[in-house]
Amino acid sequence: MALRLQEGIRRSGPMPFPEFMAAALYDPNDGYYARPSGQVGREGDFFTSVSTGPLFGRLLARHIAAWHHSAGSPARWRIIECGANDASLAADILTELKASSADSGLEYCIIEPLPHLATAQRKRLPDARVLDAPELLGNDPLPGFIFGNEVIDALPFHRIVSDGRNWIDHAVALDENDAFAWHPVGPADLAIISALPVRPAGYQSEVRSCVRNFLKPLTAAISHGRMLWIDYGFPRDDYYHESRSTGTLRTFSRHRAAEDPLDSPGEIDITAHVDFSALATDIAALGGHLIRFEPQSRFLTEVARPWLLEMEGRLDDSARKDLRAFQTLTHPGHLGSRFHVMEASFNEDPTPCGEAAARLGPL
Repeated sequence: MALRLQEGIRRSGPMPFPEFMAAALYDPNDGYYARPSGQVGREGDFFTSVSTGPLFGRLLARHIAAWHHSAGSPARWRIIECGANDASLAADILTELKASSADSGLEYCIIEPLPHLATAQRKRLPDARVLDAPELLGNDPLPGFIFGNEVIDALPFHRIVSDGRNWIDHAVALDENDAFAWHPVGPADLAIISALPVRPAGYQSEVRSCVRNFLKPLTAAISHGRMLWIDYGFPRDDYYHESRSTGTLRTFSRHRAAEDPLDSPGEIDITAHVDFSALATDIAALGGHLIRFEPQSRFLTEVARPWLLEMEGRLDDSARKDLRAFQTLTHPGHLGSRFHVMEASFNEDPTPCGEAAARLGPL
């Protein structure tokens, strides 16, 4: 991967960082996510809510089933998952929906552009539709629920540095030793940074310009329904707080965090936190109405309330395991405060979202 990227820079000049990141993560032959599975979990490079076991998927299934019921239980409907990885979460959701007889008329769709992951997903879930892109769903929008767990943080972003007056976009070039190096290319596109505050010279951060284009074909695949994203991040005021002067860009390998995405492209995960204010703006531009923006702990505790009542008095090993997983998912010291949930409705009666909007601040 590194040799191919170096050759591309020699041939065409400095490479925009979103292009560099997209290749490093998603190249179908040499990208990080094109490697054999094993990036996620205790033995991998990073830990997600799915790594706690099937409870996370079972609770999401209950939430999705509740939406389906509130929507009038349409006879045909679809779930669209992005970033399904090894399909563990999809399998957990489908198992729970089937167990509660809530899967009638369901078409489960996974959007997966990487061939090796798509092959593994089809093998594990032969009844699911696994497609390269949401556009392949064709002109057949159905009532639907779109979601992704830790997807937005992995979308390519621009690395920007303030000079005290402007935000300067940085590309990737080669230094005198033929090693990757940051290269300032001039003021960032005003359309990308117009909503960002002015920061002192040397302040570094990130901004995504691809999110709306990522979301748009997904919304076209549902006639009405919901969209839900679970990720780590902040509202804009926190994201670009004066104290956060080195940004949120991180790399992960064997559960060790670092900050140099130019080191070993294709071998490390590259990520940055989500600007949830920007995500809300993109959703609204596509016709979505914000329903919730809250910590994962609050969301899962609300969804799990009936389940917790069912668990009262159970002392078997399975119950203890599930309760330990629930604590990991919701405890502020574990995953409960690290992740946030943003949910929006499309072409449904708008749900009041004053509390969620207040958490996000001005958009």
